[in-house]
Amino acid sequence: MKQSVALVAATLLAAAASLTTATPASAASCPSGNFCVWTDANFGGQRMNASGDDEWWESWIADTDSSWANHGISGPGIKDHVKVYESAIQFPSNGGAMTICLRPGDEVGYNATANDRGDAHVWSMGC
Repeated sequence: MKQSVALVAATLLAAAASLTTATPASAASCPSGNFCVWTDANFGGQRMNASGDDEWWESWIADTDSSWANHGISGPGIKDHVKVYESAIQFPSNGGAMTICLRPGDEVGYNATANDRGDAHVWSMGC
């Protein structure tokens, strides 16, 4: 009886350990700590990575964004949400309307409202 209980306990511990060490699969290929944006829906086409703010996207990605992923790092006091804006952010411009905001871990394969409108992004504490 003691051996059966010990065997069950060991099996449960092993199962729990495998669950806690497994990493979730993500659809988007985006490096950890980065915000990524693609020119095509469903994470296709050219990809831009950014670990910080980019207040004026390069011409090849500006107004051609179709999918987005936030693989940023979260923690107390860390800006881990990403806001995408329809215009470059240059004084006195504030970037205009926000097209999409991603929480940590969000992956958006397509959003008709935000599609082909992004020109800049900033990391923030919330949406």
